[in-house]
Amino acid sequence: MADAEEPEKKRRRIEDVTEKMAVDGGHRDGGCDWDGRWNHVTKFLERPGPFTHPDFEPSTESLQFLLETCKILVIGAGGLGCELLKNLALSGFRLIHVVDMDTIDLSNLNRQFLFRPKDVGRPKAEVAANFINSRIPGCKVVPHFKKIQHFDESFYRQFHIIVCGLDSIIARRWMNGMLISLLSYEDGVLDPSSIIPLIDGGTEGFKGNARVILPGMTACIDCTLELYPPQINFPMCTIASMPRLPEHCVEYARILQWPKEKPFGETSLDGDNPEHIQWVFDRAQERAAEFNITGVTYRLTQGVVKRIIPAVASTNAVIAAACATEVFKIATSAYIPLNNYLVFNDVDGLYTYTFEAERKENCSACSQVPQDLQFPSSAKLQEVLEYLTENAALQMKSPAITTTLEGKNKTLYLQSVKSIEERTRPNLCKTLKELGLSDGQELAVADVTTPQTVLFKLNFTT
Repeated sequence: MADAEEPEKKRRRIEDVTEKMAVDGGHRDGGCDWDGRWNHVTKFLERPGPFTHPDFEPSTESLQFLLETCKILVIGAGGLGCELLKNLALSGFRLIHVVDMDTIDLSNLNRQFLFRPKDVGRPKAEVAANFINSRIPGCKVVPHFKKIQHFDESFYRQFHIIVCGLDSIIARRWMNGMLISLLSYEDGVLDPSSIIPLIDGGTEGFKGNARVILPGMTACIDCTLELYPPQINFPMCTIASMPRLPEHCVEYARILQWPKEKPFGETSLDGDNPEHIQWVFDRAQERAAEFNITGVTYRLTQGVVKRIIPAVASTNAVIAAACATEVFKIATSAYIPLNNYLVFNDVDGLYTYTFEAERKENCSACSQVPQDLQFPSSAKLQEVLEYLTENAALQMKSPAITTTLEGKNKTLYLQSVKSIEERTRPNLCKTLKELGLSDGQELAVADVTTPQTVLFKLNFTT
């Protein structure tokens, strides 16, 4: 009998503690906004303080804006995204959308705390949204199991603030380009109402950063591209014809042999499948032996295929907290936001530093100025392609180069469509003069790093 009473006593004790929790204000009488629920937020919004914005006037309207009007878009529902969703929902933001194209993997569960073992294989965005909606009364998180590139301008225009918790520089740059394309100018003057602030967070191991970007006003992602370690991408011509590194051999097996041979049917390459990695490893070794290249290992193959980025839960928590704080500052206008870059490092001790990243006058994304390309007329198109992918200020992934010759559009090289890539590949070995290009010629370059075409002006050097 005593054993049967123990669970009941435990249940009552938990209920008593829950009733007295400060976050609930001690009472839960009907509705989702019980007395005292937002006390932790009103302390910042309904009274002055030494750190508030000089123009801030305490009122109840700021909280109502957070609860009823302010729409936030969170991009990424992984390590940073889970923390961001939790922080924003508990800070009073109720109208939240989350975009993520990924599904939950078993390895995510050690740090992405909105997921459980039963969720493995399900879309991250949907599971995260359901968890927050069920756990935090009144919150309405709308999930989107899609790529950010699948949405048009009208989708992004509806949000007051966008927060990125991504592990991809390419996706960051694309989002940066999208928000810049939404800007409107009147007689050369930027319309402030067209600005959608971008809060960007990133982590790698015990290092992280958070930044506030006001498109058209402050430094954008591409202005400070040199701060990011360049993602290693190899030109297709090198991979297909002139491999020199063990990574070239792995990429040859991954990009060219896998889709051609289809070793596991129509299944796409899965970096978490040991059989898939073993197949790529075997083909890469064969390719390496053919060109007398050493250094192809199973571990290297895994690293190239998966592009592994280390993740630490505590770093995610710190950076997400910084990002959520900046969202709160901007949404309420109660405090001056970060200006504009925060660095965090706890590899050895604890170190944080903030500085103002400066706009780049000739930024390829936000300057609205055609970029100069300086090459001799004897340079080959392959050299131009390598410059676009390897230059620290550009770091393009798979640039498609087009121009206008004799009044007609001509594709000089395009990698993403197999048939066109095969047809334009011979152009890579031709000189700019042989291609009919002249000094001052404009080249239009499209790439996955931006939704807009980037214009370059070709200047021949002697």
